[in-house]
Amino acid sequence: MIVQGLKYQWKIPEVDTQQVANLATQVALPIALTYALYSRGFTQKEHLQDYLISSYEKDVADPALLKDAEKAVDRLLKAIEHSEKILISGDYDVDGITSSALMMICLLPLGAQVNFFLPHRVKDGYGLSCKTIERAHQNGYKIIITVDNGISAFEPAERAQQLSIDLIITDHHRPHGKVPAAFAVIDPHQEDCSYPYKFFAGVGVSFKLMSLLYKRLGKELPYQVYELLLLGTVADVVPLTGENRYWVRHGLKKITQGHSYGLTVLKRNARVTKPLLNSLDIGFFITPQINALGRLEDARSGVKFLVGSDDAVTEAVGSLLHQLNETRKQIERSIFEAVQQHISQGAIRPHESRMIIACNDDWPSGVIGLVAGKLMNAYNVPTILLHKTAGGILKGSCRSIPECDIFKALTSVKDLLISFGGHPMAAGLSLKEEHFDLFKKRLSEYIMQYVTAETLIKRITCDAPLLLTDITQQLSHGLHYLEPFGCENAQPLFFIEQVTLLEPPHLLKEQHCKIRIFSEGVIKSVIFFNRPELYEWFSCNQDNSFSIAAYITENHWNGKVSLELQGVDVALRVLQ
Repeated sequence: MIVQGLKYQWKIPEVDTQQVANLATQVALPIALTYALYSRGFTQKEHLQDYLISSYEKDVADPALLKDAEKAVDRLLKAIEHSEKILISGDYDVDGITSSALMMICLLPLGAQVNFFLPHRVKDGYGLSCKTIERAHQNGYKIIITVDNGISAFEPAERAQQLSIDLIITDHHRPHGKVPAAFAVIDPHQEDCSYPYKFFAGVGVSFKLMSLLYKRLGKELPYQVYELLLLGTVADVVPLTGENRYWVRHGLKKITQGHSYGLTVLKRNARVTKPLLNSLDIGFFITPQINALGRLEDARSGVKFLVGSDDAVTEAVGSLLHQLNETRKQIERSIFEAVQQHISQGAIRPHESRMIIACNDDWPSGVIGLVAGKLMNAYNVPTILLHKTAGGILKGSCRSIPECDIFKALTSVKDLLISFGGHPMAAGLSLKEEHFDLFKKRLSEYIMQYVTAETLIKRITCDAPLLLTDITQQLSHGLHYLEPFGCENAQPLFFIEQVTLLEPPHLLKEQHCKIRIFSEGVIKSVIFFNRPELYEWFSCNQDNSFSIAAYITENHWNGKVSLELQGVDVALRVLQ
């Protein structure tokens, strides 16, 4: 069934309700949640139970299955024994920062002579460079371990060989065909890597290597490792399936038992007071603060903050993180509005070219990826935003839709690029300014093959119908079995039919529309974030019944928990 909403076209699944009812009884789950999972393909009891219940034995594989992991551990043990200097070379996003902190927290207690380096986004650029290799050599480092980067560091790997430095690459990005000639390359995406799960964040690959090291020594990993694994995995928006799902669940459980002082500071900054955090809290309120540091300042402070060896430093960096995050939000808004203005003036035509591409000298390179994501969501087309450096090089970030693999799209024009890398949904690139027009033309031709006029229709998929009478504590409790929510495990979106307004709508902060709805004797609050236009719509339709697409949320206030709805869209009529 198709429902035409004000903003989206809704797809409503139609399933065998008797089978859903039988399955709900077998797994003791509310019918609305069983319906949602059934519509996602979990139609058998065994598959459903396998999804609902994570376990170490079922979901976690032996880290020794990672290609070169044993070789890397042997080398690290030798370095620790002989007091050889080790340098960790990270990245400036949350994944890179948490990966670097995780390595430091694991290696320091073992007596390793270890330090870390994170490149400055503007001064150094992304990834490992020959300059970093040469500087490490001058300072007597014998081993360099990359985290969250390195799979495309071909020249630096050659330079490391020339200088007799053993380079250990740990990365989670796709290789560009071959891999660098390093001492060890640990990346599950290598064709000859037998590790069964492929979708770790960089911090996940770092964690597996450190797990193998500690297993070899018969030691338990430091407690804070699981917190860092949680933060980096959620922030990097990797699939929350399989082993990732297990470790995020494990990390959320761990931080309820005790967490770092740094996390306490981040919660305070975000005014998060609820006792139990979920993955959405981590992704929306906690990790953006860490990300702001790498996007606007020097990310190395982020590692010191997460290692947390000095409370005074943690407080000082925490205060800076809060300020930078607020600044980041303001810059994002200004860039978003600037691109929207170009679109309204016809300078950028998303529906004709099937993409958004824009460049500006003044846009900070660290923020444009976030704005590209928001524009992609707003217009439902692949989006590339670029920043022009003083040397005439364009550096940018891409965000894409499921129908268009942006990594493959960039591969099709790689002859015009200086560098690129990433995933099907997100990537980075650099090119010379004189190649920009040809790049835009050829990329648009490629994208047009995959992004059709039909693709441009903004759609949402509702997982299950819901009555207001279904919204109980039992349903809320059942939802926890579906968590953590994120990439490839979205929070269930419910379709609630024929409700009426109890009172006139309210407009909060001129941005958010809040209403109270009524059906079958039940009253519920609904808030539509960033949908101010709905205030007028509801004001004009106070006497009409309508349907909503919404998430169920828990509102924590003064020690009490109430269930509310977070609205996504509203509709009056149904189209078959």
